[in-house]
Amino acid sequence: MDFVSDRIASGRRFRILTVVDDYTREWKATIIDTSIGGVRVVRLFEELGETTGLPATIVSDNGTEFTSTAMLSWALRSGVALHFIQPGKPTQNAFVESFNGKLRAECLDAHMFLSLADAREIIEAWRTDFNEVRPHSSLDNRTPAEFAAAHREAAA
Repeated sequence: MDFVSDRIASGRRFRILTVVDDYTREWKATIIDTSIGGVRVVRLFEELGETTGLPATIVSDNGTEFTSTAMLSWALRSGVALHFIQPGKPTQNAFVESFNGKLRAECLDAHMFLSLADAREIIEAWRTDFNEVRPHSSLDNRTPAEFAAAHREAAA
């Protein structure tokens, strides 16, 4: 997981939390808001746990949201390992960094967001396209959703 920042037309900054599955390449979850703290990140993972299940490990940088008491306590309670990359070494979280580059180039830089609601709508549409429409060469030209479904069937 990682953050990307952008601005709406008025100049107000907002942040996007991206949670990407390194194996299936699915953009599993997101928060788009002007402020995102550790408690909000925990709430997102609790929702993920109820809908799609929790990851065994979460890889992130050492941002305060990820190293907060709320996040560390939640990880301990839920049994999810937290792996923090070394400061200044974004290549240690290459999948999400690559994804964030695509998000920046293909969505954020391509749109002028009129409001936070506008940003949420446009980014969610791009997320749906990324997960369900767009094939990935690293997944044998399947979409992340197709690849994940095939993986779940094979594991069953």
